[in-house]
Amino acid sequence: MVTPKGTRGARQPGRLLRQLFAPVMRWQVARYRRSSASDQPRMLGFPALVLTTRGARSGQPRTVPLGGFPDGDDAWLVVASAGGAATHPAWFLNMVRHPDAIDVEIGHRRFRAAATSLTGAARAAALERIAAIAPRYAGYQRKTDREIPIVRLTPRP
Repeated sequence: MVTPKGTRGARQPGRLLRQLFAPVMRWQVARYRRSSASDQPRMLGFPALVLTTRGARSGQPRTVPLGGFPDGDDAWLVVASAGGAATHPAWFLNMVRHPDAIDVEIGHRRFRAAATSLTGAARAAALERIAAIAPRYAGYQRKTDREIPIVRLTPRP
């Protein structure tokens, strides 16, 4: 389920800036994949993963590096913050549109994932745990009036 868009939030880069930034994102993904660490690499000071989804409109594979916070055995949390923007990030909308086409890379491990959006007390507790590791995530919710989704990713059987 997709929570509604907000009416206020952090500004997101325009199309031209996103196009200019695309090679940097590809470089980050390639750097992550080249990492010699067998466990979960870190980016920007917190644990990271690589998420590949199928584009909601294009149907093409879309790959992004994200903060990926361990959540117990064989589960990770990702935050659809978009830096506190009023709209959801594209990767989140892709997951909602194509829930059977979610692939995750944690270090050298790759798997097809199931995604569950957390709600209520579970969402609040997860955000608190994430903010303890990466404090910037606590501030994103204050920037927008939309409820920022927190998604739990687990390997599909």
